Amino acid sequence: MDHRRLLLRAIKSLHTAAWFTIEACMAYILYTGVRGRSDRKTGAAAVVVAGETVIFAANGFHCPLTAVAQNLGDVQGSVTDIYLPHWFARNLPAIHVPLLLAAVLLHWRVWRNNAVRDSQRRLLLGR
Repeated sequence: MDHRRLLLRAIKSLHTAAWFTIEACMAYILYTGVRGRSDRKTGAAAVVVAGETVIFAANGFHCPLTAVAQNLGDVQGSVTDIYLPHWFARNLPAIHVPLLLAAVLLHWRVWRNNAVRDSQRRLLLGR
C-alpha cells in the first residue's frame, strides 16, 4: 500500500473516531434532556457538539477533512465512505439537525423547569 493510501485510511479512521465521539456526546445530551437533568458532563458534551457544528457550518457545510481526502487521491473526497454505510454518510446532516433541535428543546425545558422551581422556592422562603 502506498503512502497516500495509508494516509487516506488514517484520515478516514480519524474521522470515524471523531464522528463516534461526537455522536456519543449527542446521545448523552439527548439522554440527559429526556431524563430532565443537566450537569457539567452535559455541558462538556454540548461544547463538543456545538464545536463540531460551528466547524461544519464555517466550512460551507462540508467536512474540513473532505479537502484532505481529495488531496490524498479520493475521487469523491469522502471521509465517511469507508466505515459508514453510504446512505447514512450521505444523509448525516439531515439526520443530525433534528437531533440538535430535539436536544435544544429538551434542555430548554430542563432550564425552564429549574428556573420555575427556583423562583417558587425564593417566593416561599422570602428571598
